[in-house]
Amino acid sequence: MSIILECEKWVRKLGVTIATAESCTGGLVASEMVSVPHSSDWFLEGCVTYSPEAKITRLGVNPESIVKYGVVSGEVACEMAKGVRCNLGADWGLSTTGYAGPGGGDSENPVGTVYVAVSNELGERSIRLSLSGDRNEIRLQAMQRAIEFLISEMKKQDSK
Repeated sequence: MSIILECEKWVRKLGVTIATAESCTGGLVASEMVSVPHSSDWFLEGCVTYSPEAKITRLGVNPESIVKYGVVSGEVACEMAKGVRCNLGADWGLSTTGYAGPGGGDSENPVGTVYVAVSNELGERSIRLSLSGDRNEIRLQAMQRAIEFLISEMKKQDSK
């Protein structure tokens, strides 16, 4: 089963809605979500918040978090996921932020570092990915892994 069809299965099983906030993936996650017929039943909106200013104004990310942790961090990813979920009234928020390259990054978070976060009524969780390849390969891997992370978190909620 493809990853997006598995995601749709869990979304429909739980009866939930999803919204996305993307930076490094630039809309790839949202595009994958809407590739499924009738995804408008559960996919509310995707925001591409590429700049720090967009993360602050559109999603409500705290500017102090960006200064303290960096725009590419688990903390900012969590705030992005929560912001898109709360602002759009979704049950789940999913976010991505990272360095797809070829520039950007530093010794702590080199090119290929991507943080993915989910948010629901129980809170936020993030993971750090270390991906490799060229810019588009990193973006595609990040999209895939973001959806896999969302599925794994939905499965956890279903088992509670």
